Amino acid sequence: MSIELRHLRCFLAVAEESNVTRAAARLGLTQPSVSRTLAALEEHVGVRLVDRSTHHLVLTAEGRAFRDKAAVAVAAFDEALDVGGLPHRPLRLGHAWSALGPYTTPLLRRWEREHPDTPLELLRIDDRTAGLSRGEVDAAVLRGPVGTPGLATELLFTEPRVAAVPSDGPLAALASLTLADLAAWPVVLNTVSGLTTLDLWPADARPTATITVANTDDWLTAIAAGRGVGSSVASTAQMHAHRGVAYRPLSDAPSAPVFLAWRSTRPHPAVRQLVALARAVARKR
Repeated sequence: MSIELRHLRCFLAVAEESNVTRAAARLGLTQPSVSRTLAALEEHVGVRLVDRSTHHLVLTAEGRAFRDKAAVAVAAFDEALDVGGLPHRPLRLGHAWSALGPYTTPLLRRWEREHPDTPLELLRIDDRTAGLSRGEVDAAVLRGPVGTPGLATELLFTEPRVAAVPSDGPLAALASLTLADLAAWPVVLNTVSGLTTLDLWPADARPTATITVANTDDWLTAIAAGRGVGSSVASTAQMHAHRGVAYRPLSDAPSAPVFLAWRSTRPHPAVRQLVALARAVARKR
């Protein structure tokens, strides 16, 4: 059996919907047809891509890795069919949260003035690479180390870390906090798109309790509810003010690098202009 584009589109729909029935409706196919296509794809690649043993359909580790490659392949195919509109098609810039912080609006305004023929679309995508590795965007703002293969990066600036604590809790009364202050409480970690991991703490002084969430909104809600504390960067405090969350400087945590990233092969024609403009805007601090 040879793999066709329809197999990849079917798998990606299942992966995004986490449900065969919804994927079938989205594709305009029957549920048995989607199941057969998915099974044929798994047989061809020789690994189980979807775990059907749980109540909710989830991807296996192999499925998650295959999803990223399939998304890039489908995106490349779709781009190849849009050769006529390639120079002026929108440039999609992804981010998981906070974008470029205080430089976001200046970047968008300058881009519109200087490149009116190429719209710049800012997309928030809760993913470790803000949709870049899956082909959902053309470039992305990424914080922390970038180890995803196939990506080129440009360091724009670094950001100081901050602590996020319940605004009515005892830590909010302090002017600044340390990693040890946070480690005494459950720490809320955004394991899907967040920057903070337990590696932020020394190996012998890590928090003993953690709470995992999947996006910035749930991270804020958990902290505001008093379930735990968190760590992020200064732009989070600027871009995600919350009545129930107090941000305080985290005095002994290293600054976090902020990168602009893009796919090293077949980049959008305007990526280089975006890199140059983002660098210029960020250096006007």
